[in-house]
Amino acid sequence: MATRRVLIVDDEPYILHILAFKLRRAGYTALEATSSEQALAILAETTVHCIVLDVSLATPTSGFQLAERLAADPRTCRIPIIFLTARSLPQDVRRGRELQARAYITKPFSLQAVLEEVARQLDAAGQGA
Repeated sequence: MATRRVLIVDDEPYILHILAFKLRRAGYTALEATSSEQALAILAETTVHCIVLDVSLATPTSGFQLAERLAADPRTCRIPIIFLTARSLPQDVRRGRELQARAYITKPFSLQAVLEEVARQLDAAGQGA
């Protein structure tokens, strides 16, 4: 099967790069975006199989807003979204669930836990590595 593409959307360069590095080492193609706008540009040109998305992006569009937009678009509504965020209040987690996030992982996080969740989501969608 072809390499699965995972889009990471986070405005913290260290998190973005370390996740991309680990995903690549695990056999995935990792695409990186520092904003919702960059993520949308990537999604317009490339099919991705999973999105790891920060909620609190330092851009005009938050991760929650991006997730809403993706859910409303027939081309992207089936892509599994894993929220990766420092926002751990119950209302934030509830909002993530309302947006059909497949997982909600809070920072600080285990890289292994993120890799396992990506694999689980891709396997559930029949898109394993």
